[in-house]
Amino acid sequence: MEIIRKRAFARAGMVGNPSDGCDGRTISTILRNFSAKVVLYEWDRLEIVSTFQDQSCFRSIHELATDVQRHGYYGGIRLIKATIRRFVDYCVSHDISLHDRNFSIRYESDIPRQVGLAGSSAIIVATLRALLDFYGVEMPQVVQPSFVLSVETEELGLSAGLQDRVIQVYEGVVSMDFAVEYMREIDGFRCGMYEPIDPKLLPPMYLAYGLDIPKPIQSGTRSLISRYRERDSAVLQAVEGLKLCALIARDALLCGDIETFGKMIDRGFEYRRSIVTIRPEYQQMIDTARSLGLSAGFTGSGGAIIGVCEDPERLKRLVEAMRPLRCRVVRAQIDSTL
Repeated sequence: MEIIRKRAFARAGMVGNPSDGCDGRTISTILRNFSAKVVLYEWDRLEIVSTFQDQSCFRSIHELATDVQRHGYYGGIRLIKATIRRFVDYCVSHDISLHDRNFSIRYESDIPRQVGLAGSSAIIVATLRALLDFYGVEMPQVVQPSFVLSVETEELGLSAGLQDRVIQVYEGVVSMDFAVEYMREIDGFRCGMYEPIDPKLLPPMYLAYGLDIPKPIQSGTRSLISRYRERDSAVLQAVEGLKLCALIARDALLCGDIETFGKMIDRGFEYRRSIVTIRPEYQQMIDTARSLGLSAGFTGSGGAIIGVCEDPERLKRLVEAMRPLRCRVVRAQIDSTL
């Protein structure tokens, strides 16, 4: 019996966040430290197997409350169901015939939840890869991020943007441009301009994220997009600044200017702070890293930060400084060849 195993990694938006929802420009990297894994094999009926993240049996009422706080009400099964449903729709609309064999599918993920590392979209990406393999269907890579986005926004009604899905599909490091003039329709999906960058050009990076069970993040992304569409002057100015940061950071990476790249991470966070409310505990993470002379910016909507750290001794100091904040610090694993 053939067993199909697919995975998708956590990701970090480094520069340009959160302009991707506002016709912006970003640079993101994959984080091989964490991943979502999907296992699929032929079965006599179609079965989605529950995992510990979808448990419905608890030892106490307090354990149930903790589980809901950590994983929400749905776990990952709804993500798999929605991906399968959307995959069928894609195949029907493209006149792709599917064989009638059934399968069993299960997932597991060690991506820290609710800290802005895109754990939910990783489950969808891994599921899509398994389905494409099992049914022998080809879907253009440039289309896959938009397909994954449609699973979340159209099938599940979630608020999301393309950036996370692009980097999880392409992996490595990617510069993305979502400006109106670069967006085009392919296979019925809106796609941006995606430019892979050699991961070896990226300097050593650290990742720090909160360990305590967080409350659901309220990032303000939806209201930010609304304000952008309403032509709010502060948002327009910040978005233009974020786009410029991403462009400068891209050029800096390509020419080996690591100092400028780090400065763009810092400047991008300042633009973000000018238009959205930053939780005090998240700001403290930023301030702690910067107190050691390190660049620091959010990986996503908050709860995890990333920056340049070339000095191993300074990384050790960061580990110690973050410990009182209940934050774990790791060296970001980006290039699979390293």
